[in-house]
Amino acid sequence: MKVWSDSFADNAAMDAQFAFGKPDAQAHVALSQNKNPHLAWSDVPAGTRSFVVICTDSDVPSQGDDVNKEGREVPADLPRVDFYHWVLVDVPASVSEIPAASHSNHVTPRGKFGPDALDGMRHGVNDYTAWFAGDESMTGDYYGYDGPCPPWNDTIVHHYHFTVYALDVARVPLDGRFDGNDVRAAIKPHVLGSASVTGTYTINPKAV
Repeated sequence: MKVWSDSFADNAAMDAQFAFGKPDAQAHVALSQNKNPHLAWSDVPAGTRSFVVICTDSDVPSQGDDVNKEGREVPADLPRVDFYHWVLVDVPASVSEIPAASHSNHVTPRGKFGPDALDGMRHGVNDYTAWFAGDESMTGDYYGYDGPCPPWNDTIVHHYHFTVYALDVARVPLDGRFDGNDVRAAIKPHVLGSASVTGTYTINPKAV
């Protein structure tokens, strides 16, 4: 399989329009346009009956002690963990492209609707669901795509991996509310092939 995006080159920077947060001179970070990027794929395995799209940030700090704190920096050598930004399942086998801004084009406080998505597809909840759990103005189930918003004081650039999985089933065997870990476990015996494209993003002008 091959996966690419017209919104960014592989291993190159993503524009702020595809992010949840963008740099702000006064407050460090401000809400951005939060558009989902364009994705397309080809060279699909024979027998493919549906696709799954998952986006993860592999550079999220494993500890939040220094995150977004004045006078501190998130050190580069801190262990990092995955953060799910997008979980889309039941993409029909006839689909080979997702247009930019088709699943998200703004920040939705308390999260977008779900799990039902366009054209019979379904969305899982992303990890902003847990991130905003203690914030009364933002708490909710965050279905669908919500883009990058790395800590404004992180010393490293974050990497966002958009992976498309080709499956031998038309529907992922999950019902109700599900997340990225649920989907990865459910599709494991059904994956015929996969491919990824990676974008980078930072809010910290000093990040490397």
